Amino acid sequence: MATTSASLPSSKSCDAIKQMEIEPLCSPTGSTSSTLDHLHPRRRPIKKPLSPPSRQQSFSREMRHAAAETYLLTTLSFKLLSYLGVGYRWIMRLIALGIYAMLLMPGFLQVVFYYYFSSQVRRSVIYGDQPRNRLDLHLPPRQDCKKPVVIFVTGGAWIIGYKAWGSLLGQQLAERDIIVASLDYRNFPQGTISDMVKDVSQGIAFVCNNISGYGGDPNRIYLMGQSAGAHITACALMDQAFKESRGEDVAWSVSQMKAYFGLSGGYNLPNLVDHFHSRGLYRSIFLSIMEGEQSLKQFSPEILVQVLSSKDVVSILPQIFLFHGTSDSSIPSDASKAFVDALKRVGAQAELILYDGKTHTDLFLQDPLRGGKDELFDYVVAFIHADDTEALAKDAAARPRRRLVPEILLKLARIVSPF
Repeated sequence: MATTSASLPSSKSCDAIKQMEIEPLCSPTGSTSSTLDHLHPRRRPIKKPLSPPSRQQSFSREMRHAAAETYLLTTLSFKLLSYLGVGYRWIMRLIALGIYAMLLMPGFLQVVFYYYFSSQVRRSVIYGDQPRNRLDLHLPPRQDCKKPVVIFVTGGAWIIGYKAWGSLLGQQLAERDIIVASLDYRNFPQGTISDMVKDVSQGIAFVCNNISGYGGDPNRIYLMGQSAGAHITACALMDQAFKESRGEDVAWSVSQMKAYFGLSGGYNLPNLVDHFHSRGLYRSIFLSIMEGEQSLKQFSPEILVQVLSSKDVVSILPQIFLFHGTSDSSIPSDASKAFVDALKRVGAQAELILYDGKTHTDLFLQDPLRGGKDELFDYVVAFIHADDTEALAKDAAARPRRRLVPEILLKLARIVSPF
């Protein structure tokens, strides 16, 4: 494991920002802000504050929602197949994915049971007006005080991401008195990268402005993304920091994020196009997701942080932690290393934590399903509870996490994993 830090160097001239060619991820309003606005970004009021929904949801409503999602996913699957065709690589990866899922099925079934039948899960809380603008809340068993909150955005190659993929993480963090909000967002081909960033930012705003109604502490919110979700959340974070530095209206503030955790993400898209193509995410599809080759830099946090490296932008970024396995073949660990190096060059607080021999799915799936000690999980929990001596004492006394999948199945799944 490697951890580094750096001191804050002098910032670049604001004139350099005015001359930059890369625009913010979501177009600014174009209005001129006063000096006061520049220092204190305006917060847009939430028009309709939402209270926690009743647990007593009708069966018919659940069925209608399930039917609508099934129809949507079926339609999008056929549309996606028109993009992918029937290439050999995709067929082999689909077969590998099926075998991989079957091997881990003993654990998946237990997580599915928790997801649908636990009273601690609030499924499909609506945060926006798009079909995928929903989130799941995983609540601790005891609501005796305000709890820290992790906003989690799952991966899925920008194509198969879904909020339920965060259920295992949500369950395990909830056992440590941490609320998890697992965000859904439009995937390709329902949306492209700008839609994904917009959805995630809107979901973050909902959590920041409504989580207190669910027992969460709005002053202790942490942002976390995995794989494609790490890329999308990093884009949303950079875009928000840019808006705040210009004094624009914002629905949530970067200052509300106590830290950012990026797991196995890619942050420089031009450097990853050829790698993804060789792995089966073909160039034509990837460029369609990212809205063309001309937009790759615009949605590359590693590049953005260097172009938008004014003191006003960098100073409001939260502490950033990037986790990566050294045997990750889906997104090489060099992607996280390069982003941390870029962040440090402009004076941001960033640390890189590498896990020797770990693959793309080890850190997020196989290790949590294995139970027992988990370095990444323990690191995140210890950081969140660092200022809470009572919580740290409870963590020390907590029972080891139980194994969900036999070791032989985990090893076989690691071998056949398409990721």
